[in-house]
Amino acid sequence: MSEAEDRKPRSDEARYDPEITSEFAVPEGLDAPRAPAEPETISEFAVPEGLVAPQSSGAEPEGSAFSAPSTYGAGPAPTAFTPATGVPLVGLIGDAPWQDRMRTMLRMPVTERPAPEPVQRAEEGGPAVPRVLDLTLRIGELLLAGGEGAEDVEAAMFAVCRSYGLDRCEPTVTFTLLSISHQPSLVEDPVTASRTVRRRITDYTRLAAVFQLVDDLTDPETHVSLEEAYRRLAEIRRNRHPYPSWALTLASGLLAGTASVLVGGGALVFVAAAFGAMLGDRLAWLCAGRGLPEFYQFTVAAMPPAAIGVALTLAHVDVKASAVITGGLFALLPGRALVAGVQDGLTGFYITASARLLEVMYFFVGIVAGVLVVLYFGVKVGGKLNPDATLSITGRPLIQIAASMLLSLTFAVLLQQERSTVLWVTLNGGVAWSVYGAMHYAGNISPVASTAVAAGLVGLFGQLLSRYRFASALPYTTAAVGPLLPGSATYFGLLSIAQNEVDKGLVSLAKAASLALAIAIGVNLGSEISRLFLRVGSAGKRRAAKRTRGF
Repeated sequence: MSEAEDRKPRSDEARYDPEITSEFAVPEGLDAPRAPAEPETISEFAVPEGLVAPQSSGAEPEGSAFSAPSTYGAGPAPTAFTPATGVPLVGLIGDAPWQDRMRTMLRMPVTERPAPEPVQRAEEGGPAVPRVLDLTLRIGELLLAGGEGAEDVEAAMFAVCRSYGLDRCEPTVTFTLLSISHQPSLVEDPVTASRTVRRRITDYTRLAAVFQLVDDLTDPETHVSLEEAYRRLAEIRRNRHPYPSWALTLASGLLAGTASVLVGGGALVFVAAAFGAMLGDRLAWLCAGRGLPEFYQFTVAAMPPAAIGVALTLAHVDVKASAVITGGLFALLPGRALVAGVQDGLTGFYITASARLLEVMYFFVGIVAGVLVVLYFGVKVGGKLNPDATLSITGRPLIQIAASMLLSLTFAVLLQQERSTVLWVTLNGGVAWSVYGAMHYAGNISPVASTAVAAGLVGLFGQLLSRYRFASALPYTTAAVGPLLPGSATYFGLLSIAQNEVDKGLVSLAKAASLALAIAIGVNLGSEISRLFLRVGSAGKRRAAKRTRGF
């Protein structure tokens, strides 16, 4: 027999061979200890061997899953269970301004919002839903076009709907589109309407009138029918601006002149900056009449102040050309759009915030293009512009405070504010600059932190004034942050770029962006602090005052 045949397994013999055992069997000659017999199945909840479980005082009978626990008492049920009426998430203050009440309800789920109170202004058979939605969209359009924040626009739209008895309403606000949806019940089809905002007009007088209309609609003691609301809205649209165009041009010049004094300029610098700003304003009006976009309007408006500053340098006039150009930039920096954009981002409206900030970026690029063109040619023809020059603005605090107050006043005129609000915003601007100067120049604190604190006070005082007068906070805050705008940092950054010092210019522009963000965040933070901790005014006092005045 061959070796291959020897290695071949003999399956038949191996199958019946009793000598072959399992590989787990105990080998012959090895004595293994015998363990005690164990049950075949052991529960996974059994106590392991060697572990002594604590014994209770009394043995408990084995119960089912539906038996009451040992710690359960037969007394009244605890208050931890959800009541049948639901758990209110936020408590509404009855005498708070309508902005706070509507904003609170907008942040609540639809199913947990309180039902609207019965209203007398609804016509027989229920309110005309399409007309109410149309009125709501028109009011929201005026507020959004006037620069109001997206959350405040939604709160106003929600207030108008609830004032006419429409409960299940969902307003939506983006940068150019307004929409609102109303669903009468769970079994009925929703009604949706939308409106596009194509023109944006800065008129805070019109904005205040719209807020007054919404305030009257939400007042339970004031009966405003749909026809009356439409009539008042048409009057608001037809009202002319409180200041003529020549007054706006003069205000633009005064703003640039006072801004140049604010950064260290003298009388000649004031005149030069004012003339350049007025010339730029007239050129921008001409471009607007020809239908050019706002980007080119800002580019053209930025050129005359820069050209006058370069001309004074070439003529070897002993003036601060940097103060002239900086004053012209103050009149163009889009502080209003920047504050509104950052506010929308902080309140969760990211699409609208992105669009607003993109608009600010385009305006800023237009200003940069206009100034850079002039500075570039000025440097090429021999203009000795020093980007390392420091603007001496210390040593005369009274002049600086007076200049900041005048700057806020002229800014308020450019925003078409009511004459009754101009004095308050002027004082607010003086307070802002006083705080900034005390912290930065006297206390040697960084300009970004000083700007944030000053802007926070502007937002706080503006919110207090608006809550006292039951109006929008924008007329009391936007113009007051004018003295804090980063005009000098912007100018020195552009000048360094024009002289091929790109790194230094980018650092200065980054500083300008940081100051701008500090302004916007500070204003928003001051407003939120006032809403959280302070209650100013009451509905009862407001209604009594309205009856005393006759309306």
